[in-house]
Amino acid sequence: MVRSGKTIASLLAFLLAVAEAPPSGLIVVQTIERNVFEPLADPALFGPVVRHTRGAATATVLGRTVHLIGAADARAEGRLRGLTASLAYVDEATLLPEAFWTQLLARLSVPGARLFASTNPDSPRHWLKVGYLDRVAPPDLHAWHFQLTDNPSPSTAYVSALTAEYVGLWRRRMIDGAWVVAEGPVYDMFDEARHVVDELPSMRRRWLGVDYGTTNPFSALLLALGDDDRLYVIAEWRHDSRAQRRQMTDAQYSADRAPLARRPRRRPGVDVRRPVGRLVLRPVVERRHPGTAPARNDVLDGIRSVSTALDSGLLRIHRSCTGLLDELPGYEWDPAASDRGEDKPLKRDDHSVDALRYVVHSTAHEWRHMLTTSTGAGEPG
Repeated sequence: MVRSGKTIASLLAFLLAVAEAPPSGLIVVQTIERNVFEPLADPALFGPVVRHTRGAATATVLGRTVHLIGAADARAEGRLRGLTASLAYVDEATLLPEAFWTQLLARLSVPGARLFASTNPDSPRHWLKVGYLDRVAPPDLHAWHFQLTDNPSPSTAYVSALTAEYVGLWRRRMIDGAWVVAEGPVYDMFDEARHVVDELPSMRRRWLGVDYGTTNPFSALLLALGDDDRLYVIAEWRHDSRAQRRQMTDAQYSADRAPLARRPRRRPGVDVRRPVGRLVLRPVVERRHPGTAPARNDVLDGIRSVSTALDSGLLRIHRSCTGLLDELPGYEWDPAASDRGEDKPLKRDDHSVDALRYVVHSTAHEWRHMLTTSTGAGEPG
């Protein structure tokens, strides 16, 4: 749950445990700099109890040496081998590979050893939920549930703004604190009657998002910010080499796609003669195309950005974008991945929805503030 106070509460418990931990190694795992040592080093919170150099492999907490270990993938568990520890702190435990967690528990072999972990909810089939939280049995295992309302510090306006950013699956997890499964349509808030338009206002900003493909379909979407403070997908260009039995080179893609950004179109209020503000390509392709910007390719975060824009009414799609409109209703969560406790969309018919995710998520810093303005973006119509 976001802004529930769980991180500060767990760090305070960790500091108290450091003060009385048996003489052995201490370990901190995961998002070490931002979520752990920035709050610990804040004199307004805990005072001068930490000595830490950014990027260092160890830190000093209350005079004790603490080993700092990242856990980006399953291979990270090798970094734990050989350690003997009496105390560990894990931030965002659901992001750990299960093998790392298992190895960490094995390292806590000193009598009286303890582990503190914080996490946001995930799938109800996640290994942490099934293997541990569903088997809470004091005195060896305790769990505490935090909600946004447990934190007295955020203002009412901030809580409202934060709540507006989370919809559907993410609202149930991050605001309500529920362990719910990702199932069914990814964009279950999409409603053609609400989100598809035939006319467009004047535009003051535009970006081109691209999902690059050679044998797979190539899709480009032109996203624009209207004078009414809404986002619009105003044009689409697609090429499916299998269907058309013709592959295209990068130069041919560029030449054929150029009118998408420059040619005026006969649509009310649309002027695409002004230059595109940014060309957003999937990251693996951006390295081959100087002058473009890499898309932010965090799949779940990107899906959340699109979901938020759709649910709030901020994002609309022109009816001519038929490839995107065909893909949106059928873009679904992978049930096999859900059974494994993972959140993944099915990899099928997703080229235009991927282009949408790239361009919407990569430009979120330019439109997110509009979610809580009084423009009426959240109203249907």
